[in-house]
Amino acid sequence: MFVHHLATVGLITFSYVNNMARVGSLVLCVHDTSDFLLEAAKLANYAKYQRLCDSLFIIFSVVFFITRLVIYPIWILNSTMFESWAIVGPFPSWWLFNFLLLVLQVLHIIWSYLIARIAVKAMLRGKVSKDVRSDIESSSEEEPDAPTEDLKASSHTPKGENSTNGHCAAARARAQNHSSW
Repeated sequence: MFVHHLATVGLITFSYVNNMARVGSLVLCVHDTSDFLLEAAKLANYAKYQRLCDSLFIIFSVVFFITRLVIYPIWILNSTMFESWAIVGPFPSWWLFNFLLLVLQVLHIIWSYLIARIAVKAMLRGKVSKDVRSDIESSSEEEPDAPTEDLKASSHTPKGENSTNGHCAAARARAQNHSSW
């Protein structure tokens, strides 16, 4: 993901500096067309609307494949690599600009493979699998609603301290005392 951010910042900078703002804005438009669909699918997943999540993910996948594997290489890469060579010829930053565009295309291919793999797993299982990138957001799903006996037994440490000056342990002890009444 870090490579993606480096390439993006480099492309935005070089498109502005080299007066290639049209190409830079086209790259941004092509990338933004599918991003909001992925975010909407994630929101639907977090809200437990599985059908909506699956529908949005399918739409996202189709738009992603069309914009990043068809439109981007055929129109944008072809224009910057071959048509600009014929019009203005190569200049020093042209090489770096096109290299970064190619790095972005390689990332598109990798991401397309990952999206297709998730889609195939979803079709086989009937639902979209867990998002492997968002460990923090999914941790709330893994927490139990009610404390178990192991947690009740281990919640009280010697001297009531648990590296927060005993405040959390004391509060838990009071809650346990109230629940036993």
